[in-house]
Amino acid sequence: MVFKSKIKWIALLVLILSTVSLVVHLSITKFSSSNLVSYAPKDTGLDFPPLSETPSVRYVRNKKLWGVVKSLESLQPYANPRSSYPVPHEKNNGYIYAKIFGGFEKIRSSICDLVTISRLLNATLVIPEIQESIRSKGIRKFKSFSYLYDEEQFIASLKKDVIIVKSLPENLKAARKRSEFPTFKPKSAASPNFYIKEILPKLKKSKVIGLVLADGGCLQSILPPSMYEFQRLRCRVAFHALQFRQEIQVLGHQMVERLRAWGQPFVAFHPGLVRDTLAYHGCAELFQDVHTELVQYQRAQMIKRGILKEELSVDSHLRRENGSCPLMPEEVGLLLRAIGYPPKTTIYMAGSETFGGQRVLIPLRAMFANVVDRTSVCSKQELFDLVGPEPPLSVDSFKLPPLKSEKQLKDEWQRAGPRPRPLPPPPDRPIYRHEKEGWYGWITETKSEPDPSPMDLRRQAHKLLWDALDYIVSVEADTFFPGFNNDGSGWPDFSSLVMGQRLYESAASRTYRPDRKAFAKLFNITRNDMYHPKHNWTLAVRELLNKSLGEDGLVRQSLLSKPSSFLSHPLPECSCRISSAEFQTPLEDIDGRYLYGGEDECPEWMQHGQEALSSESIGLEGAKHDDNESEYENETVQQESDDSGGKSSLTLSIDQDDEWDPND
Repeated sequence: MVFKSKIKWIALLVLILSTVSLVVHLSITKFSSSNLVSYAPKDTGLDFPPLSETPSVRYVRNKKLWGVVKSLESLQPYANPRSSYPVPHEKNNGYIYAKIFGGFEKIRSSICDLVTISRLLNATLVIPEIQESIRSKGIRKFKSFSYLYDEEQFIASLKKDVIIVKSLPENLKAARKRSEFPTFKPKSAASPNFYIKEILPKLKKSKVIGLVLADGGCLQSILPPSMYEFQRLRCRVAFHALQFRQEIQVLGHQMVERLRAWGQPFVAFHPGLVRDTLAYHGCAELFQDVHTELVQYQRAQMIKRGILKEELSVDSHLRRENGSCPLMPEEVGLLLRAIGYPPKTTIYMAGSETFGGQRVLIPLRAMFANVVDRTSVCSKQELFDLVGPEPPLSVDSFKLPPLKSEKQLKDEWQRAGPRPRPLPPPPDRPIYRHEKEGWYGWITETKSEPDPSPMDLRRQAHKLLWDALDYIVSVEADTFFPGFNNDGSGWPDFSSLVMGQRLYESAASRTYRPDRKAFAKLFNITRNDMYHPKHNWTLAVRELLNKSLGEDGLVRQSLLSKPSSFLSHPLPECSCRISSAEFQTPLEDIDGRYLYGGEDECPEWMQHGQEALSSESIGLEGAKHDDNESEYENETVQQESDDSGGKSSLTLSIDQDDEWDPND
């Protein structure tokens, strides 16, 4: 009896201890969960507060993550003509009309080249036709060019450079329909001599010529110093005249304001995962399942059309180690974490196409809680209003394969070959709608990709608008990180155009220019322990990325990107340098081309303006706060203004070197 009573007491004691342990663990969980980072994106879709209602927030920027690049602060945008530059005369050599094929990047680059060619040939340019918008049925509100850009702004901004008209005169339109005028399809790297010797005589003879541009341009990127005025004309077109139509500009800048309304800077990241580019470089094995087959099919088509002169099957991992394949979103996330960006950093995903879908973004979203895109920053109604009214297309475009008649089945049986025959296969499972309606559904049924449907053509036109919005956000972002640029294909890419405009407008802004080949070697070293790398690996990553922000990155960009796209690196032609700033000796290539430096000295009015801004920033700086910011965390400071409109003392603790705009 005594033994049994002891057992009861022991059981009761164990039960009490278990209960106490459970209560303690629940309490710890409750109080510690408030400090954990929630890995869910911000609900930025529809609940953005009006900017007037947002609290006054001052964000203490970590200079190592968000500060400007000091060595590039002396570079200023200056694309004005430097020598005698006559205004075009109405009596010129004739008209040039053009059709532009391709996506957003090719369109933007081609238009700049067209204006330059028109100036070179002393011709009147007809507003070019953007085929991506023309092929989409039902776009009634906008014409071809005005679907994306502001026609009136384009014509007015270039009136001192080139005469631009909206259409051919009536007496020439009929002749164009009868194909009476010569049409050319120049290469993207055509030389000025080609136009002077081959095109100009035919233009003078027929008074009208047509150009078909499908490679993202029609004039070689690098021109001799005697033609620098044509390079500056390219800059004036790309960075001043080519303005998006009003609705796109308003929504794009609203997106930037909403991203900054949270009181912190943000990173814009463009993955560059485009099917055509991946196929060109043979990066199919970086993906899985149907995506690999889609890339290989596209690569086979490029080989068939003569665009690519390589083998169909290549080792994608060797291409990746050579720097020919993109940095995957997971790798970019690891690089951003290695350099010090905290998990709460807002990352804006740019690009209308991310090949591989949301699956390739899962690791990035796991590392950074606030990964957003246009769908989470804009409402559906805002995007719908941007597109404009469109007639509805046929909803039920899906059709089951036709059933075979008994006669067809018997004929197949007779042609099936000698007997004995194997048993017939089991009956097919039903074909579900979602398996055939997707953009990849054809690959399970046929060996060739079907022609784009009306809905596909409409989506391609919509992509131009989405890319335009992402372009605005990427140019205005506090930091930009490209996933795939300088790919060597010879086609302009989205990231390079963004990097070029950021370099022109604000050279000191934080734009990373990663060396994919170097980072591929680093990732191979720590492939088995990517999420817990050694300290030396992290230091190597930081050193490479920090060097890419300044001179080393610009030299590499000039060597790799400028030969195929001038707009990706418009230096030194379209910039000037403040004379008072310290500057090293310019660096030249073997052929005498400037790789770094070589800019003209800025005019006096620009230098005086910069000196005034510098003195003003020094006067406002006051007492600087001690630079003890955490390398991995950023701090927000909630600040309220007093009734008299003065700022509290907390404002003075912000480091003026961080270039923070108090109006953000």
